[in-house]
Amino acid sequence: MLLCSASLLCLLLLAGPSSPLPRITSYCVPIPPGMALCQNIGYTSMRMPNLLGHDSPAEAVQQSASWLPLLARECHPDARIFLCSLFAPICLDRFISPCRSLCESVRDSCAPIMSCYGYPWPEILRCDQYPADHLVLPQASCRDCELEEGSSSKDTLETFCRSDFVVKLRLTRLKYSPASLAQFSLAAKLDVLKHGPLLGGQLRSCIELWLERDATCVHNMTQKHPRGGTFLVTGTVQGEHLVVSKAYAWQRGDKNLMAAARRWKSHKCRH
Repeated sequence: MLLCSASLLCLLLLAGPSSPLPRITSYCVPIPPGMALCQNIGYTSMRMPNLLGHDSPAEAVQQSASWLPLLARECHPDARIFLCSLFAPICLDRFISPCRSLCESVRDSCAPIMSCYGYPWPEILRCDQYPADHLVLPQASCRDCELEEGSSSKDTLETFCRSDFVVKLRLTRLKYSPASLAQFSLAAKLDVLKHGPLLGGQLRSCIELWLERDATCVHNMTQKHPRGGTFLVTGTVQGEHLVVSKAYAWQRGDKNLMAAARRWKSHKCRH
């Protein structure tokens, strides 16, 4: 069953409520009959909380109704797909969201209609919060976060310099639960080498959200470590969200990685 053209959807790496971000357990529910916005869209179950932060189906139904008049104006052929990916995200083993290009296309067509009635494009649908460059379903993000092979400590330090955050963390596999996307839990202790613009508590919340929502990345990291393990992850901060770009297995035999971590505190990056 296809929801729509694959070019319209991409994996959600980083979406959630404003920081500080709590750990949220998601679950699947049938799309309510009263959600007229998202009837007959090609799937029947959605994940809650949704990508707009609505905690209950009733809240999602109530908020989605305000968009029906805009759809009646037929301002964009994919407006319904875009809105339902947020109000009623399809129940898969990972969250998906609209790509930034789809958001921008719908916004550019529909915002002028909204402005005629005195309504601006809402901040909660800001397009720059959605992923721009990741592959699309069904091959979405297939190579995200594959474990890096050991390189020289100099190259690793350059990676640290280019990254917003560098964190050593330990993951432990959880028992399977259909109510949660997360397959691994995060150990209590984080070794933060670089936190970028985020404070310590914010960084942990962002990592926990990434752990639950970026299933492909986590799978690739742990493919050779099915029970979990210790990893060093690096990446960028986009708003309140993390994009993990490189991951390393923390092993005693990897002398270059350990040397880079030791030297980091005294290392001066070239800008």
